[in-house]
Amino acid sequence: MASVKSSSTEIPIRVLLVDDESGYIDVLANRLVKRNFVVKKAYSGTSAIRMLRKDDYDVAVLDLKMEDMSGIDVLKIFKKMMPDMAVIMLTGHGSQTAARMGMNLGAFDYLTKPCSIENLVEKIIDAHLSPPPCKNNQCSQSVETDNKLRR
Repeated sequence: MASVKSSSTEIPIRVLLVDDESGYIDVLANRLVKRNFVVKKAYSGTSAIRMLRKDDYDVAVLDLKMEDMSGIDVLKIFKKMMPDMAVIMLTGHGSQTAARMGMNLGAFDYLTKPCSIENLVEKIIDAHLSPPPCKNNQCSQSVETDNKLRR
């Protein structure tokens, strides 16, 4: 369920979980691993940025409020480093405005904490399977290029 088929093999979805609430992120990671995701954990925005420099991820799940830096600031850096990586924002109760701002900055979607594992899994898979967001009307060009390469 948590992998994408590629000819004869399945490629697991690589997820970066970012939250300074270590207990919460540890539980999420364990539940995602049981569903065959490849999961890495970062307990701060700074460590998440370091991890993104070293490895590629398909989807990041990013808390909006962390002690060392805001999720919005981390999102901006993520989008500069890996513009095509999908980012799902996690928000506490009452901070949907900030989550919507994150979506305006390129986040795929947001979930309110605590979220069910089923909702998170569904969002991660949707984010992974969705095409990257369009920038400066370049979508039509990349779709045309992809279609030409498939012929």
